[in-house]
Amino acid sequence: MRKLLIDTDTASDDAVAIMMAHSWTDVQVVAITIVNGNVSVEQGLKNALYTLETSKATTPVYVGCKKPILRKSNYAEWFHGKDGMGNMYYPDSHIKPKMSHATDAIIDLLKTYPDEITLVTLGPLTNIALALSRAPEIASLVPRCVVMGGSANTVGNVTPAAEYNIWVDPEAAKVVFHSGMPIEMVGWELSRYTAALTSTEIDMIEAFGTDKSLLAVNSNRFSFEASRKLQESGV
Repeated sequence: MRKLLIDTDTASDDAVAIMMAHSWTDVQVVAITIVNGNVSVEQGLKNALYTLETSKATTPVYVGCKKPILRKSNYAEWFHGKDGMGNMYYPDSHIKPKMSHATDAIIDLLKTYPDEITLVTLGPLTNIALALSRAPEIASLVPRCVVMGGSANTVGNVTPAAEYNIWVDPEAAKVVFHSGMPIEMVGWELSRYTAALTSTEIDMIEAFGTDKSLLAVNSNRFSFEASRKLQESGV
């Protein structure tokens, strides 16, 4: 089994990623850790737990950092809605989070499964940076770190240069990118234009009529429109 640890500021796109990770039979998600980003950690937690319940998964969830290392929070309501889920305001889940802090869980799990866990970051890198600052030796225990963030060869989606996840906490990003972990950066350029779903594809997914397909489509309608406007403006 491939082991993943997913660090997320759970909004609608991350919810789809979480559902996809739990759909692969050869993948074990050992934990989900919540970070401040698209929404507050409290809202991100609520979104993650609802997504897990929809996926019929029992993955442990840990709450992490409530703000960037040095900066104020800058939520992405303009792209994901006030609740991060396209203003769908899904109900509370029956699943409860673990009591340990996310950074403790990250350190403990990487030490428990050295060289086995692929670290997947879907939001700002605050939790990961704090874990590395507390236990820098864990960098050598990560065989692969996949970072959703950055804009390598395109304009950013927040400023002409910056992609949101890095822009929210650049100090954390510096710590992570200089940690020595083998990082694969999946930048904003890979989320644009032909990478986006077409209206026909969205309708096809919605027609599946499952709880997961409806969550994927409905929670992202707001961001579909926001993304369309961004790309029409040339951003």
